[in-house]
Amino acid sequence: MRTTKVIAITMPPAMAKDAAILAKKQNRTMSELMREAFRRYQQEEVFRPSSAALGALAEAIAAVREDARKAGLNKMTMKEINAEVAAYRRERPPSRKPVKSRRG
Repeated sequence: MRTTKVIAITMPPAMAKDAAILAKKQNRTMSELMREAFRRYQQEEVFRPSSAALGALAEAIAAVREDARKAGLNKMTMKEINAEVAAYRRERPPSRKPVKSRRG
């Protein structure tokens, strides 16, 4: 019994040429290139944020920017930002991660 199924697809000649060039460049077969394209499409469908989530993110970013503007932090240089981050890291207690022994 076969573990794969043959599927034929149609595409414009220019797209087929581009796909063949890409497959050759990546040292793949056309089948593997199409399987990878389908896997990526599936992942995108699973992890695509909803428009409501994107709207909430945009609102949160706007609120953070407004808070930064009010605090005068919107015009900081990279040197000032790095100093703020370093100061915050000094204030908080170090994390307690177990140290791995280099002995095997």
